[in-house]
Amino acid sequence: MTQLEYDNIFDAITDDPIEAADLTLRSDLVNTLVAIFKERGWKNSHIGAALNIPQSRVSELVRGKIAVLSVQKLFGYLAVLGYRFRPSLDGSHHVICRVEERQREAA
Repeated sequence: MTQLEYDNIFDAITDDPIEAADLTLRSDLVNTLVAIFKERGWKNSHIGAALNIPQSRVSELVRGKIAVLSVQKLFGYLAVLGYRFRPSLDGSHHVICRVEERQREAA
């Protein structure tokens, strides 16, 4: 019996590398959002109010239901919370992806 090993669980789910990359990105974005919510000490009701989404969607988000969450929506949630996704290329030709908090303008 052959044992298969994967660096990424989503590679085991699909043979399509684009689909695996999409699933991985959605998972990473959800994990980032959940970390932001925890850092801010937000309960589900606060998350829903901040993102202007129903509690059913909040539940899907915090439970990691990536099948119902698009990359576009997840990036939108980050933007609403004041964050920006910043991909770049470093000197070694590696793609670096950062989620940065936008600078707030002084009042």
